[in-house]
Amino acid sequence: MSSSPSPTARVAGLAVLAVGLCWLAVLFDGLDMFIYGSVLPHMLEQKALGLTPDQAGDLGSYATFGMLVGALTAGTVADRIGRKKLMVACVALFSLASGLCAMAGSVGVFGLGRTLAGIGLGGLLPTAISMVSDYAPRGRAALTIGMLMTAHHAGGILSAYVALWIVEPLGWRAAFWFCVLPLLFAPVLAKSLPESLSFLVAKGRSEEAGELARRYEVALPAAPADKQATAGRWNSLVSLFRGGEWSQTLLYWLASFGGLLLVYGVATWLPTLMRGEGYNLGSALTFVVLFNLGGIVGMLVAGRASDRFGAPRISAIWFALTAAGVFLLSVHMPLVLTFAVVFLTGVFLNSAQTMIYATVSIRSRPENRATAVGWTSGMGRFGAVFGPWLGGQLLAANNGDWGFTAFALASLSSMVFIGIAALRGSKRTAGSDSEQKLVAAH
Repeated sequence: MSSSPSPTARVAGLAVLAVGLCWLAVLFDGLDMFIYGSVLPHMLEQKALGLTPDQAGDLGSYATFGMLVGALTAGTVADRIGRKKLMVACVALFSLASGLCAMAGSVGVFGLGRTLAGIGLGGLLPTAISMVSDYAPRGRAALTIGMLMTAHHAGGILSAYVALWIVEPLGWRAAFWFCVLPLLFAPVLAKSLPESLSFLVAKGRSEEAGELARRYEVALPAAPADKQATAGRWNSLVSLFRGGEWSQTLLYWLASFGGLLLVYGVATWLPTLMRGEGYNLGSALTFVVLFNLGGIVGMLVAGRASDRFGAPRISAIWFALTAAGVFLLSVHMPLVLTFAVVFLTGVFLNSAQTMIYATVSIRSRPENRATAVGWTSGMGRFGAVFGPWLGGQLLAANNGDWGFTAFALASLSSMVFIGIAALRGSKRTAGSDSEQKLVAAH
């Protein structure tokens, strides 16, 4: 008599399937996001499309503006068509948009391609996080989401190698043609990725949800009360500004603005700024690899440090260390020392932003925690738009050296804002699992 797979094995199998497919999707998301910054030095050197530094900064902001639109609309669209379909659509959109960039004959067409790619990129990440949250093994949600987040930085590392191995012999267009390849992954995602259980239950597709839950021994989520949920969301948003909460909310938003300005400003301009400091293209792309390796390590280290010393305190310290690292990059040091500084800057910079969300989670009431973190992330996306633009304006004015200083000042401002918010906020008890899940919503 053959024994059936244990419930634990079934849950693990579904988690591996869902997380594995989402991890690959987020890997391609990171590749498409970082590829522009990786090929930008070559484009400027070759004067591709007649590109100037200020135009290059504008183009970097187009993608992040698209991400803002995608992130703000992803939840509404996913509620209508399903998370699985939205993920497939996002992968197809940013892949096809890369093809438009590869064929572009003008800066305007290239900018349209980057904007469309940004919409796909911005919609994919929060949807993928929601998917793996549904299927993560019990008690392992934080670890599962943390593992998913490493894919974004792995995509950044891949973008550097694509630029190094493809751009020099074949030109910048070949790099964007390479970014069309994830389009082949979309049918695989459509066929193999299970739909979100919470979406199926919310849409009344109980039989389909039940069959999937029975197959993998997963508990069905409770059906939501739609009217009460909608009212709750609005009440949660309004509560962020009631009484003295408005000042706390604005401080969190300002800290998030500076954090994402740093993340996307540095991601876009790091290779170009380092070339401006006298490093060759190979070294400049190695900096991208080290920066993203630091991001992967930082994602794994930040949670432990936050659990031990407190997320608000670590967030402020991390931003201070980020400012020091970014400023040091403006000093021409021996190559090995510069590599070390870039790696450590990647550790602190990428983790500092996630710890803003951890701080908001700790300071928020359970009933409005998701709204508080979501809007803090959304407002921070404006910084993601501003960062690439700022770098381009400084380079256009022949003030590239000030780029590192400006990013360092942004880091210090986030340190101040999150520090004041932490001191003003009253401590509230938060479950560690809820907190850690929101830490990963980067």
